[in-house]
Order: sequence, then C-alpha cells, then structure tokens
Amino acid sequence: MLLSKKKARLVSKARETAYTGFVVLDRRLPAAEACKALLRKAFPEHWSFLLGEIALYSLVVLVLTGSYLTLFFNPSMSESVYHGVYVPLQGLRVTDAYSSTLDISFDIRGGLLIRQMHHWAALVFVAAIGVHMLRIFFTGAFRRPREANWMIGVTLFMLALLEGFCGYSLPDDLLSGTGLRTANTILMSIPVVGTYLTFFVWGGAFPGHALIPRLYIVHVLFVPGVLIALVAAHLMLVVYLKHTQWGAQGKTNRNSVGLPMVPQFTAKSTGLSLMVFGVTSALGAVAQINPIWNYGPYQADQVATDAQPDWYVGFLEGALRIMPPWENNVVGHTIMWNVFIPAVLMPAVLFLVLYLYPLFEKWVTGDLMEHHLCDRPRDRPTRTALAVAAIVFYAVTLLAGGNDVIAYSFRVSVNALTWIFRISVILGPIVAFLATKRICLAMQMHDRQLLEEGEETGRVSQNVYGGISESHRPIPVEHRYRLLVRDIPKPLAHPGKQAPRRHRMRAALSAWYYRDRVDMPTTAEQRLQITGKTAAPVAAPKE
Repeated sequence: MLLSKKKARLVSKARETAYTGFVVLDRRLPAAEACKALLRKAFPEHWSFLLGEIALYSLVVLVLTGSYLTLFFNPSMSESVYHGVYVPLQGLRVTDAYSSTLDISFDIRGGLLIRQMHHWAALVFVAAIGVHMLRIFFTGAFRRPREANWMIGVTLFMLALLEGFCGYSLPDDLLSGTGLRTANTILMSIPVVGTYLTFFVWGGAFPGHALIPRLYIVHVLFVPGVLIALVAAHLMLVVYLKHTQWGAQGKTNRNSVGLPMVPQFTAKSTGLSLMVFGVTSALGAVAQINPIWNYGPYQADQVATDAQPDWYVGFLEGALRIMPPWENNVVGHTIMWNVFIPAVLMPAVLFLVLYLYPLFEKWVTGDLMEHHLCDRPRDRPTRTALAVAAIVFYAVTLLAGGNDVIAYSFRVSVNALTWIFRISVILGPIVAFLATKRICLAMQMHDRQLLEEGEETGRVSQNVYGGISESHRPIPVEHRYRLLVRDIPKPLAHPGKQAPRRHRMRAALSAWYYRDRVDMPTTAEQRLQITGKTAAPVAAPKE
C-alpha cells in the first residue's frame, strides 16, 4: 500500500513537471501549435513510402558509426614503417591514414564491426535515395507543389555520391588510390582549367600530401552538415505539403488520408528503424567489405587489375572504359574527349536533366494545377519508358565497369566485350523505351478489358451448340475506382504552321508524350465524378 502511494505521488509529480515544462516552452515557442499539427499528420500506408525512411535511418547509422571512427582515424599522408598486428604488412612503409585504418580493423575493440557497418550503411543510404527518387519519378510525385522538394532530393543524391566517394578514398589503400588517380585524370580532362584544378585540389602534383586531410574535412564536416540541413528542409516540406497518395475510395486530390502519427505511424517507423540498425549490424558482422589489408597500401606506380569502385559511381568507370579513344590537340592543349565526355559532361547533363525535368513536363503538358494523387506508371507510358531506358543505360555502364572481371570469368575477349557494351549502351535504352511503352499500353488495354468484361472466374461452360465460353464477374468497387480515377492530360492542340517554333515544338512534344493512350469506358456521370476526384484543391489539402 505504501509503495502504491509513493508510486502515485511520483507519477503525479512527473506529470506536473512535464506540464510546467511544456507551458514554459509554449510561451516562448509555438510548441502547442506545432505539436498539434505534427500529431495530426496523416502518413500513407503503402510500403513504397518507407523508402525515404530507410534512407533517413541509414543516415543515422552513418552519423553514429562515423562519429566513432573519427576517434581513431588519422587523416595524414605522412609515411612510417608499419609495426601493427597484421603480420603480412609488417615492415612496409605506409601512410598514417592506411595504418590507422588497419588499427581500427584489428586493434580497436569493435572497430572492424563499426567500420563495416559504416560502409554497408553508406551503400544502403545511396541505394534507398536512388530507389526513393525512382518511386517519386514513376508516380509523378515531383509535380506541383513539390518541384522544390524534388530538387532538394536530387541535391541530396548528388551529395551522397560525393560523400561516399570521399569516405571510400580515405584509407589510402591500393583500391582507393586507384580511384583517386582516376579522379585526378577526370579533373585534368576539363579544357583550359583542368591542370589548375588538380594542382589546387591535390596541393601540387599527384599524389601529394594534402588530399587525404582535405577529403577528411569534406567527409566529416562540410558534406554531412549540408546533408543534415537538406534532410531537415526536405522533411519540413513533406510535412507542410503533405504526402502524395495512391488513388482509392475516400482518397482524392483534395484530401490527405493515412495513419496518424501517434501511435500507428510512430510504432511502424520505430520498427523500421530497428530493422535498419539490425540489418546493417548483421551485414557488418558477417559480410566482409573493403578488406584493405588484401589490397595493400597505395603506390603511385601500382594498380589492381580488377579495381572497381562502389556501385554508385561504377557507371562512370564503365563509361570511361567503353568510350572510344578520342583526343584533339588545339593550340598546344590536348582535349581528352575520351575522359571529359563520359566522366564530366555526361554526369553534368544527367543531373541537369533531373533538376529540370519537373519544369519540362509542366511546360509540355501546360498543367498548372496541384497534384496529390500518385500516377500509376502504366498510365504515363512515355515517362515510365524514359525512366526504364535510363535504368538500362546505367546497368550497361555499370557492367562495363567490370569488363575485365567479366572477360576473365567467362573467358571472352576484353575487346569483344567492350564493343558489345558500346553497342548495348546505345541500343539497350532504345529497345527498353519501346518495349516499356508497349507494355504500359498493353496493361492499359488489360484494364479496359477488366472494366468491360470483368475478371475471369475460372469456370468454363459449353452451350447446346458446342461452343465453349468462360464466365466473368464484375471487378470489386475498390479496383474499379483505382482504374477509373486517373488524370492523364491530352496532347496540346497544334498551333498551326504560322506559330512560333517553340510553340510548335511544345505541341509536338506534347503529342509524343500523350497521344498513345487507352481510354477507359465511362459514362457521363462517371466522367463528372472522376473530374471531381482529380480536381485541384482550392487550398492546401486538409487532413
């Protein structure tokens, strides 16, 4: 009885303290208003919306493990004789960066686990951002009012690539040194200013003594700071603009339906965070990655045969390997097109297209309304086909980055394999685009057939004349709603031959985007209801 009274007094005192603290905070900051809006936030239930959270929790793992590693890593290129516990390397002259990485792996308690967790989390982080961006692109979630958030996401992806490359270059082993030699060549390929840039970045001739300390500062200070700031801005915009949602009964372009933050979403998100921590811990414990003791320290006159970077920059390696050896000498300056085009111009064009695509599609469609319903990829065949073509281009260049390993493993000629990749990098995306577009239109035709005939029951009957037919039943109301409630713009009318060229080009692009479509069988009343479901909200969508 005494314990119960004491416990009740402690609970009451804790509640009173919490209430007083909240009142003090609310008088100085809009805590009550912010908490009310956040707790009422509706989160979508579909699994595809969890991809961004995987990236977020991978970043948390990276920050925690990276903070631990900074306590023991020495970012110096000064050389000394190695006398550590790894016997095969004893007596070799190595840099302090390489030696400290070996010490982390073999001498520091839990160092190898944390180091491998850090590397695996980096791979998961970049992969989650990439797949998350694909989900946004396929479903049209980059359209108004989310263009700015899309651009923030593209910037996050670009910074993640830079952060990953800097981190994988820090140990100063033979593999990372080969990557830095490649980066040095890429910078030198920039016409006119290339040599000045390399001397500025490396602090002199390659390999120099300044790059590893500079990469360390970039890796642990500059890029993480910008990443965390952009992630915070991205999340605030997500809360302010609301999530997009898949079309279903009760979900329109004017509302936001989903799980409340407390307790459903909080419980689900907490479970996902624990899964991310668990998976990265398991990978760090049982899956070896980046064994620098096998590669050895970097020597400028040595290179590994099968030296490939991590997958997220592997496509640049492949583009370099399949590019023809084109060079020109202009006024005493050698322009290395074989390096500049695949490693500088191609990534620049790629990210420029990613940044500007929402504006380009808005210009092509002439669409100025807000969109909060996700597109089904099959309903936008041209956009979907463009994305699949880009994925195939990336896959071919990634495979080309390991052409020597593939040639050795399958006993084929490296030259023959290079020509296969050169042809595939051009024809592959074209074939993928055409095939994907036809598949999307075929799926639309299947949807139309379902609406007209219903779904098959599996029962076959024979009439008195011997004819065989199968029976159908109407599709469920939820499925019918998903098929009918879609917003596909119609091609812009041609402005005529006397119109300005940009207007004619816009009409031609609009026709190329949206002329191939399969219209669904609807009544006048259904078309009116669909228009109401997809109409733009008068104000911000209410939850």
